Amino acid sequence: MVSFRDSSVVIIESGRTLIRAGVGLQDLLKAPSVEIQARVGLRRNPGDSTNGTSSLKPGESSENLRPSASSSRASSLPFQPSPSAKVHDYLVGSQLDEALAAGQDIIVSWPFADGDVRDWTQAEALWKYVLFHTLQLKRTQNESPIMLSMPVGLFRDSSERICQIFFERFNVAGFGLLDRPMAQLYAAGQLNGVVVDIGHEITDITPIYDGFIMQKARSSTPLGIRDCQVYLANLLRSNQSVMTAASPPDKPSDTEVTQKFLDDFVKYVWTEGLVRVPSDGQTVEIPEDEGVTDIAAVLVAGKEKAVIESGMKKKLTAKASAAEQARAREIEALDLVTVEFREHSITLGKERHRFCEPLFDPTLLNGLPVERADPYEGRILPLQEAVAFSVRQTDVAQRQYIWQGLFINGDLTNHVKGIGAALQSRLAPFILSTPDQATDVQPRSIRVLTVPEYFAEYREKGDGFAAFLGTSIVAKIAFNESHGKNFVSKTDYNEKGPHAVLEMSPASM
Repeated sequence: MVSFRDSSVVIIESGRTLIRAGVGLQDLLKAPSVEIQARVGLRRNPGDSTNGTSSLKPGESSENLRPSASSSRASSLPFQPSPSAKVHDYLVGSQLDEALAAGQDIIVSWPFADGDVRDWTQAEALWKYVLFHTLQLKRTQNESPIMLSMPVGLFRDSSERICQIFFERFNVAGFGLLDRPMAQLYAAGQLNGVVVDIGHEITDITPIYDGFIMQKARSSTPLGIRDCQVYLANLLRSNQSVMTAASPPDKPSDTEVTQKFLDDFVKYVWTEGLVRVPSDGQTVEIPEDEGVTDIAAVLVAGKEKAVIESGMKKKLTAKASAAEQARAREIEALDLVTVEFREHSITLGKERHRFCEPLFDPTLLNGLPVERADPYEGRILPLQEAVAFSVRQTDVAQRQYIWQGLFINGDLTNHVKGIGAALQSRLAPFILSTPDQATDVQPRSIRVLTVPEYFAEYREKGDGFAAFLGTSIVAKIAFNESHGKNFVSKTDYNEKGPHAVLEMSPASM
């Protein structure tokens, strides 16, 4: 029996655009200690005329390159194949950030952006940086088993190649490979549901029933954070406070500089948690105090100071004059907020809460400069229609259980609240609305999932870390079980080779 210490276990979550990692499994599972963008950089050689985009045509590949998994998952993020480049040639993480900040001529590539692995050398460079630079592991004395979560739908030979890299290049003590949507659903403590993973430019939709991914029902839609940013940046052009900061009247900026300011400002606004998403047909309202404080909940959440400060503020407000109170209510109704950004004080109103509208109505993007990998044929489905379509591809008897687990994930959910309720309300027309037509298998409601509050490290972080949490949960179980059937040990690898990962991994459970 292979035995591993919890303190030696390494968790890696590889998404399309982000990699998160951490070492050690405590009783209270910790949030990731490492987060880097899933991109690499290569210094441009003299005489190299490439512009940072792929020169490969679909179907062409070399030893380290492969076509994307499917055209529906194609990304517009830059990708430059460099067959002659070695792992140590690539800049990763802080090395790449510093080189770009210094204005160096760097070719940037995103090897995971299509959902599979576009370049194996680039992928190895990223994982090597995480393991040996950020987590400070030692290759020659590597006693750490690795649990890796990857986007669903990897090619079988991709899974084998990943296993080979981790054993032969990184000398790991054990290895498990997990589908990212399964990890996300495990984090919510469920085996049935539909995982909606909102990425930078692609949203992946994965129905899951009884712990199995419904492969034929999976889909992706070319909508993501990028579209929301473009939309809000365009809306803010009508905000005088924003445009005065972007292009001061006494010193106007050129079009490119103004657009860059707007893009950066929009990213700042949503990542600072200044955006909320109203449900369908509703406007954003400020909830009124019900006059009852749940002391136990306050203590568990560690919010004693915030509640005390709120109480003091209400007492002071009660003493204000009627005119002051009327003015305060007027400002509250306008939902104004003043943001300090690059030495500018910028006032925003309710328009900021329209940030996510393109996800539910892609026609709002018509005429806006949204770059896509390929011209998209046909109508881009709104998120609610795309989710409903995927669930309808499952068996009729399974749908009522799948609808009880609507789980919205992605980095967006770490900062923007209300996406789950907004999508839930828009999905209501797609399930039974007349009780007299009900059958035993007809879904009657949709339940939104969240990460349980008892995971203390994740309480304030949002659901965007669900994939890492779920991967940690699986690692805790897999690497401590007596039979060792859900990971590949060194003995297994020596006997069966990379193919062992297809037989002994949570991804194939």
